[in-house]
Amino acid sequence: MPDSRRSGFSSAAGLIQYYDMEETRAVKIHPWVIIGLGFAVAVLVEVLSWRLG
Repeated sequence: MPDSRRSGFSSAAGLIQYYDMEETRAVKIHPWVIIGLGFAVAVLVEVLSWRLG
């Protein structure tokens, strides 16, 4: 039987496992950056549609 501290929570008959550890090598982006980029793209699309239409 595996060590219970390392196995994490299992779901869907063990097909998906959730771990308490965070990935340290992943790129971390603040949620406000995503919101800002979405807003900027929406404004850009509106400006281009107004200029080209």
